[in-house]
Amino acid sequence: MRISPVLTASGEYPFVKLDQAKRRLAAEGVELIDFGKGDPREATDPLIRSALVDSLTETSTYPLAEGLPELRDAVAGWCTRRFGIELDPDTEIVPTYGSKEAIFSLAQVVDVTGDKRLVLTTEPGYPVPDRGAAFAGADVRRLPLLEANGFLPDLDALGEETLARTAIFWINYPNNPTGAVAPLAFLERLSRLAVEHDFLLASDEAYTELWFDAPPHSALEVDDRKNVAVFNTLSKRSSMTGYRSGFVAAAPELIAALKKFRPTVGTAPQEFVQHASVAAWNDEEHVGRTREIYRRKREILLDVLGRKGIRVAGSEATMYLWLEVPGDVGSEEFAERLLQRGLIVSPGSFFGEAGEGYWRMALVPTEAECRRAVELLEEAL
Repeated sequence: MRISPVLTASGEYPFVKLDQAKRRLAAEGVELIDFGKGDPREATDPLIRSALVDSLTETSTYPLAEGLPELRDAVAGWCTRRFGIELDPDTEIVPTYGSKEAIFSLAQVVDVTGDKRLVLTTEPGYPVPDRGAAFAGADVRRLPLLEANGFLPDLDALGEETLARTAIFWINYPNNPTGAVAPLAFLERLSRLAVEHDFLLASDEAYTELWFDAPPHSALEVDDRKNVAVFNTLSKRSSMTGYRSGFVAAAPELIAALKKFRPTVGTAPQEFVQHASVAAWNDEEHVGRTREIYRRKREILLDVLGRKGIRVAGSEATMYLWLEVPGDVGSEEFAERLLQRGLIVSPGSFFGEAGEGYWRMALVPTEAECRRAVELLEEAL
């Protein structure tokens, strides 16, 4: 038996290393505060949990790939309230099993063969778009997100030949890990390029609802959405990572293709999860409370980081702090130093070469743990 060479070449998922280190230190009796993985630990709102429980039945059936009509309606209504746009819930929305699987499998639905086999992604960034494209046989090129450019890809550096070969251009704003947001003018320009060069602008927007000053824009707001696909999820917005519930919003042609593809791989959320998702998309109060929790934790940490001379490089939105590594040490060496103090953080190199020189803190520990972390940071920095 031979294993896929793409799988072999992809190497170990970076955060597996953090999980291994966490288990090792916990076995040694080290008290750990985990700022590594972006897995929210805030309680899922009782309104959502009640909707799930109330939807449990004695028997169940396989969920349809197109999702429940009431869920598509709830998503469309939320998009109207949040971004001021109208979507047809029957032809422009499909529910997904979270957003990770939908992001990974997109290159199996969009044609990435022949003279349109290039998939552009960004780094530092989430590795799933790259891996999904590689498994589909596409050529992958990672565009650096530089602080000097506001952590936006340099569109002027892309030649006509590159754009002509592009099948999918992936972006992620608000951005993981930098916390940067994309101006609407940038999204408009990129969507025009997508139409001009006939590629799909795929926008991962998992963090649009975690912001501190102003609500971020969505690629759904551009004037011409025919070459735009937006991926969103309840994982971060509603602290529902374990529920695995999200959606894709796109033009009818792509949504029809997704509805044809998705029954084959069986990735529709369970119907009781879909009912809970309806409650989540229809309620904003719990989202506001969640934002305030992250704001408080952010302020607790920014205080000590500022006093210790740690420069915040991004972090306009999301649940992350993107920080410059002090001195001349590498990001993994610096993360290891904090790890020995009981603080788990993510070295920037985990997110690609362009992430070197930075480190990320996910604001997932409790407020009490953040205050305890202040004491450890006082000693470690």
